[in-house]
Amino acid sequence: MDKLTAARVFVDIAQSGSFTATADRLEMSRPMVTRYVEAMEKWLNARLLHRTTRKVTLTTTGERCLKEVETWLEQAEGLVALSDNSEELSGIVRVATSMSFGFSQLVPALLNFMSMYPKVHIDIDLQDSVADLTEKQIDLALRIASNPDPSLIGKPIAICESVLVASPAYLANKEDISEPEELSMHNCLGYKNFQRHVWHLTNGTQQKSIDVECKLTANEATTLLHAALLGGGVAIQPTYLANQYIESGTLQPVLSEWKPADLTIYALYSSRKHQSPTVRALIDYLQEYFKDNPW
Repeated sequence: MDKLTAARVFVDIAQSGSFTATADRLEMSRPMVTRYVEAMEKWLNARLLHRTTRKVTLTTTGERCLKEVETWLEQAEGLVALSDNSEELSGIVRVATSMSFGFSQLVPALLNFMSMYPKVHIDIDLQDSVADLTEKQIDLALRIASNPDPSLIGKPIAICESVLVASPAYLANKEDISEPEELSMHNCLGYKNFQRHVWHLTNGTQQKSIDVECKLTANEATTLLHAALLGGGVAIQPTYLANQYIESGTLQPVLSEWKPADLTIYALYSSRKHQSPTVRALIDYLQEYFKDNPW
């Protein structure tokens, strides 16, 4: 049997802890995964995995072998890449992102990438939490945060600015909002977190933290966006969502001199060394795409 594929199977199972998850991820049958593991154990003349009905774990020998197999696999894949004269990327890339960033910014970028590389297939998973990428079979996660998950490798690909907005219909019957403190007298639309909602705003060197009342909360930006469009109140929105509505006049900036803190959009991936050329190319492409196509 192919030793390179067997090594990939062994390393993937060590990360996923599941024959079934590895079979799905590597797109092969579960019996075939079992055969590759048995072949690895025969070649190394050692039992590498403890198998139970609920979990798969490394044996002591498996733990000792894992790093060496990973190093060998990385070297082997590097040689394959050097000997491959074709620069055409291919394969399936599973990408996780939030709903708001996915439909507004990521989909146009990915469609352009796939037009450049017709053999690439992309599967998008909409999720707002940073889940275990290996367990969820995710190759790349795009997350907006002040600090990325320390267990993952993060590459900054863009900056996420935010703005306070409300609909003209909501503002028409209200006094002008000229100071951040006046937000406490308004209906605010908040992100679901704790019972207390505090909006941190800056204006040059000035910083203010305002307690606001949020009668409507949600854990997803597009829900709050539509609530704002329907006159529900004042919302903090990422500019990648809000700018088109501000330009059309269906939303208006509130306290335009005051702004929430900027966040960074990260491309996150697990620390395994044998990352596919397609994933590496996609990360570099997204960084350049968002630089050339600001929202």
